[in-house]
Amino acid sequence: MYVSTADVPWTLEREAFDLGHVTALKEKTSVAVVVPAKNEGATIGAVLEAVRHHVDFVDELVVVNDHSNDDTPTIADRHGARVLHLEGRGGKGEAMKLGLRETQSEIVVFLDADVLNTTSEFVPRLVQPLLERDTTQLVKGYYERPLHNMPTGGGRVNELAARPILALLYPGLGEIRQPLAGETAGRRSALESVTLESAYGVEIALLIDIARQYGVHSLAQVDLGTRRHRNRPLEELRPMAVDVLRAALGRFKVALPPQA
Repeated sequence: MYVSTADVPWTLEREAFDLGHVTALKEKTSVAVVVPAKNEGATIGAVLEAVRHHVDFVDELVVVNDHSNDDTPTIADRHGARVLHLEGRGGKGEAMKLGLRETQSEIVVFLDADVLNTTSEFVPRLVQPLLERDTTQLVKGYYERPLHNMPTGGGRVNELAARPILALLYPGLGEIRQPLAGETAGRRSALESVTLESAYGVEIALLIDIARQYGVHSLAQVDLGTRRHRNRPLEELRPMAVDVLRAALGRFKVALPPQA
C-alpha cells in the first residue's frame, strides 16, 4: 500500500473558520473559481452571486459552459463570470481541465453549478487549509445531503460506491466524507501534476492521484454545512457509479473491460 493507515486527512470543523483570519492569510495569493455548468440556468446565478460576495477574495471567476442548450452562459456572463465554451467531448472532467488551463491563479477552487444553497463562505472555507499549511495540496468540502423530505440520505453514489471502494483499497482515503464533492480546492502545481479524468470519475481519481503523489496528509476536508441540490433518479446514478468504480479500480491495477 502507498500510505500508512495512520496517515489521515486534516479535517476542519465549522468552528475552525474565521473569515478575517483567512482573508489576512490570503494577502497576495491569487484564487480562481471555476464552475463547470451544463443547463444550470436555474441555479448558476445564485452560485455566482455567492462567490462574488467577498469581491476581494476571488481574483478569477470562470464558468465553463458544457454544451448547454438553455441560458446558462448568458446568465453567467450577466453575473460577472468569464464564460468559456467547451468544444468537442463534453463532461465534467473536460470542463475542469479547460478551466484549469485558462486560469493563472495559484489556488483553484471548483464549485458545482446546481447547488441551491451555495453560501459566500464556501470559497474562503475551502481555501483556508491551503493557506494555513504549505503541505496541503487538495481540499474537499463535506456536508449533510438531504434526500426529498429527509435530512440525510442524499449522495447515494458517494455512500454506496465511492466511500466503500476507498475504504477497502486506499488506506486513509476512507476518512474523506465526500470524495465526490464538486466543492474542491487545490494548488495549481498539484492539479497540473495529475491527469484529470473526463467523466464522472474525475473527483475520485483526483483524490487518489494527489494522495499517491503527495501523501494522504496533503489532503484536507472542511465542513460546508448542508448542501441542497436536485437529487437524480436511480437510472441516472448507475452510469455515475460505474465511472467512479472504474476510476478507483483502474488505479488499483484491476483489469477492466474497455469503456463502451
